[in-house]
Parts: sequence; structure tokens; C-alpha cells
Amino acid sequence: MLKKILASILCIAALTSFSACSESGSGGKSTPAPTPGKLKVYVSLNALKEFARAVGGDKVDVTAMIPDGAKPHAFEPKAQDVAGLSKADVLIINGLGMEPWAEKTISAAGNKNLITVEASKGVAAIKIEDEEEIKEHGQYDPHTWLSLKCAQTEVRNIRDAFSRADPSNRDYYEKNCESYVSQLESLYNEFSAKFSTAASKNFVTGHAAFAYLCRDFGLSQNSVEDVFSEGEPSPQKLALLVEYCRKNKVTTIFAEEMASPEVSKALAREVGAKVETIYTLAGSEDGKSYLERMRINLSRIYESLASTRQA
Repeated sequence: MLKKILASILCIAALTSFSACSESGSGGKSTPAPTPGKLKVYVSLNALKEFARAVGGDKVDVTAMIPDGAKPHAFEPKAQDVAGLSKADVLIINGLGMEPWAEKTISAAGNKNLITVEASKGVAAIKIEDEEEIKEHGQYDPHTWLSLKCAQTEVRNIRDAFSRADPSNRDYYEKNCESYVSQLESLYNEFSAKFSTAASKNFVTGHAAFAYLCRDFGLSQNSVEDVFSEGEPSPQKLALLVEYCRKNKVTTIFAEEMASPEVSKALAREVGAKVETIYTLAGSEDGKSYLERMRINLSRIYESLASTRQA
């Protein structure tokens, strides 16, 4: 019976993985006209766009290069991206291998005055264990923006870049930075207290993107797909997840749009669990802010652990 279940789940994975991985274009976006007197800032990810706006306020114009729905590591910059960077003041990338296109694109832009900042600089990077992933993408997990602690480091790195590009407004950027960091820390403290009382520390998701979030709160993720949500889950992996979910009475399987949600749904049906959405925050989603989506993520994870404890 288990072999039939696994075959069904793998069939769904095969049908959905191609469409999920093919979204890497620019979506026909156009480069907005910059506002005179403001720093022209380009960022890779939507989360970094929010951080930049939080720090820069009305002193910056911010453009996200990677469109919604595209996989960040598969993104290929277009001519308008290079043209925009040729006139930009600051480029903010996440780093840790998330933007393999960055060096080549910066070179093509030929902007000697461009200040480039790796937002993740200074974060204690988590090493990837899978040899194939290391060979393809590098040795570190790049999903630092999904950690409230790492986000504080990223926001401060952005503050430093803006202060360097626009030293006359250094105090303004400092004030905005510390205000936003305070909000990040407040949300962290709220959920740190909650997670410290949770009997269960394990949750199941579609995409292994939450290692830094887990480190923040002493949790552990069990995921259908790898760090970069590529390929199909093996029968062995799915069998172990089915066994884990049943043994630990898991009541929630999390799913993300970029990680074949149908596979998570099939797994949930098999083990009698419900499916909940969890945000990866690489793009803009549901019209909600970074802080709103992180609160939803943490609330849903906590509720799943509380439900598991009561089962």
C-alpha cells in the first residue's frame, strides 16, 4: 500500500516541478524612472526591498530586480536590469550564493560609483550537507532573510551602505534602522518565549528554507524538497516523511508555492494532516509586509507544534 502512495506522490511531483522551476524571467517589468535627489537603490529580493525602504524612508527609490514568482537562484538579469544598475547608487544582494548572476551583471553595468552590499555579511552561515546541492549552488544555505536575527544584521548592513552613499543623511538612516531592528527584536522575543514552552520542536514543510528561522528558536525542519526546491523527492525521502508524520502525530504540513505544494498536499492527505501556507518572502505575497508575513509564519508553526503536543 505504501508503494502505491509513494508512486502517486512522485507522479504529482513530476508534473508540478517543471512548471515551478520554469519561472525565472523578468515578467516584462520595466525600470521605473528615478526621483531626483533620492538614492537609486536596486535589490535582488523583495524582503531586501522592504528592509531598504524601512531604512531609507523617503530618501531612497528602491527597485527589486527579481520578479514575483521567479526562483531567485534561477533568475537571469535582462537588459533593463543592467541599464538600471548603470545609473544606480546602491545594489543590495543577499549573498551566500543566492545571486550567482551578480558579479557578471555588475561588471556589465560598468558603474564605477555603484556601492554593492551583501546583506548577509557577518551572519554565521549554515552549511549545506547535500553534496549535489553544494556542487550546484555552493556550500551555504542562503535563506538568511527568513530569520529575525539575521534580518537585523541585514538591515544594519543596508544602513551602512546608505550612510556611505549619502553621508549627509547618516543620522536619518541610523534612526530608521534602529526603529526597524526594534520591531524585529520585539517579534523575536514574543515568539522565543512561546517556542521555549513547546514540547515538540519539529515541523514539516515543502521547502527546506527555514534553517535560520529554526536556529533562532531551537526548532527543526523536516522538508519534502531540498534547500533550493529542485528535482523530485525520492521514494526513500517520502517514506521517511510518512513514517515521521505518523510517529509524531503531525497535524500540519506546510506548503509554499515555489516548492510543489501538491506534493505537500498529497503527503498531508496520507497522514491525515491539514495543509497550511508558509511564506518564503522572496517575492511580495498577499499584499502583506515582511513583519506581517513573518508573524503569520511563526504563529502557524507554533500552532502546529501546540496541536502536535495535544494529539
